[in-house]
Amino acid sequence: MPHFSAYDGTDLAYRTVGDGPPLICLPGGPMTDSAYLDELGGLSAHRQLILLDLRGTGRSGIPRDPATYRCDRLVDDVEALREHLGLEHIDLLAHSAGANLAALYAARHPQRIGRMALITPSVFAVGIEVTAEMRLRGARRHSHQPWFAPAYAALQAIQAGRMTPENWDAIEPFSHGSWDAAVQARKEAEDALRNNEAAAVYGSGGAYDPPATRAALETFDRPVLLLAGKSDLGAMPEVVEQYAELFQDPRLVVQRRAGHFPWRDDPAAFTAEVVQFLG
Repeated sequence: MPHFSAYDGTDLAYRTVGDGPPLICLPGGPMTDSAYLDELGGLSAHRQLILLDLRGTGRSGIPRDPATYRCDRLVDDVEALREHLGLEHIDLLAHSAGANLAALYAARHPQRIGRMALITPSVFAVGIEVTAEMRLRGARRHSHQPWFAPAYAALQAIQAGRMTPENWDAIEPFSHGSWDAAVQARKEAEDALRNNEAAAVYGSGGAYDPPATRAALETFDRPVLLLAGKSDLGAMPEVVEQYAELFQDPRLVVQRRAGHFPWRDDPAAFTAEVVQFLG
């Protein structure tokens, strides 16, 4: 597994899979080992995926200063990777919470990006408001599912302030296109890939300046794909649509039969959309 040194000497690792032009991939979680991205539903048949393990995750080293887990501080790690690879410009794909990092990188280094794909993106970096009623309305799209009643009750409890681990676990089905035994087992295994200490710092105070980021993205003229899963409660299509409006050259795609992990729910549809966008 290749390694390189970050600006502060932290040893960072990345995995390469596939052939073709390089595509740097930023994981979500936040702060989850990039292994969960696997080969992004077969995207590796079209691009060489460069899957970065953010500091403190996967094979990357633990920094001396835990404050460097903050999202805005991680921008320098992405830039260090670009320099390590010797690339003048990069195509960038980011999933979920990783989209916050991608947005901050685009705001700071717009000239370094060729194309950017934001997959079921988190919107904290740009300050789009998602109300409780929006979440409940999105959740009710799943009312036909056998797991709906307890999951919906847990969501209401969380919105009332009862943010217990049990309630968070109960709403997990809202993130997936299906919720069978295999998906549940994979979710349990992937929970162990997350650095919870780092995750707590990732979006902490000072990480985001939404007005400044929005202003920077409004002048960002590179093509941007924003892909939402139709059944996703985390990055609801109507929220991702608002995100798309911030860019000069956006392409909004709502993938049917997909939740928060669209490369798993419908790999062929996901790969087709991303390959078409990247060209």
